[in-house]
Amino acid sequence: MVMAPGPRVAIMGRKARVDQGELARLVAQGWSNGELAAHFGVTESGVLQAKRAAGLSRPMSDHRAALPWKLSREHSQSGPATNLRNLSAVAQGRTVPKEKINTALRWAGRLAEQGLDIAYDPEEGFYEVTAGDSSHIAGVLAAARVALGSEE
Repeated sequence: MVMAPGPRVAIMGRKARVDQGELARLVAQGWSNGELAAHFGVTESGVLQAKRAAGLSRPMSDHRAALPWKLSREHSQSGPATNLRNLSAVAQGRTVPKEKINTALRWAGRLAEQGLDIAYDPEEGFYEVTAGDSSHIAGVLAAARVALGSEE
């Protein structure tokens, strides 16, 4: 077989493989996803997939229990939505800045102490209602307090 001179171009080749041991070592050294992608010859998305497969990335937070509603875009960054996400993040063991968690705890605590709960309407946004037997806000607050180790 005669090989043509010049660079070899793989027309049909194997997918690039990311060695998990080397990936772990480079991640520990602080390499960025872009640097890792260039090193392994894959996309940044490929690096993220390899990190997940190697157990090198944290699972994403799931706030569906704290925010069980389909929020309209204009309400997704409102005070109640942000407070519920922060309480949910703490309950899942995430680090939340102290001032943000204190704000969320005060807000939820005030509602619970006054026998109120939070409800949501896609057109009107969040609003307060009288808490029933199973208060949503009390449950979210309790989960955050357990994670923080306080029963306040």
